[in-house]
Amino acid sequence: MEKILIVVDMQNDFVDGALGTKEAVGILENVVSKIKNFEGRIFVTLDTHGKDYLETAEGKKLPVPHCIRDTKGWQLNEKVLEALSGKAYRTLEKNTFGSTVLAEEMKEIREKEEIRAELIGLCTDICVVSNALLLKAYCPEMEIGVDASCCAGVTPKTHEAALETMRMCQIDVV
Repeated sequence: MEKILIVVDMQNDFVDGALGTKEAVGILENVVSKIKNFEGRIFVTLDTHGKDYLETAEGKKLPVPHCIRDTKGWQLNEKVLEALSGKAYRTLEKNTFGSTVLAEEMKEIREKEEIRAELIGLCTDICVVSNALLLKAYCPEMEIGVDASCCAGVTPKTHEAALETMRMCQIDVV
């Protein structure tokens, strides 16, 4: 069984930038270690918005410009990028919480071979849970896990709530 690591939105704006938290900074070393020690394919998602962000549906509900394409905040955290150095990974931009492109690619891979996907990253309660549930919807028989020590939510309370939601949807939380 092939293992696939999905690194969700480990971008500067979510770690210590516009929407960063001490919890996000706190998981950074775990994420770096997980990536460095991982053998297999890696997919990396990038939350990606344009300069018109505040005019979008998301921007109207969360009026904090973040992950604007080609800005420092949009880029992967330097330590994460360094950990990815020398690894075979694919970057997928997404303009919303979950990536249907990622889910479709996992479905295509799953049709050819048994795989186990593990998600890590930010934010547990928004983009990690969205991607995990999309993967479950697209690939109901695929093993899906989330490493809680490599995830952080907007708050500790919502992080725990998202982990519980994923458990209830038969996603392994370790």
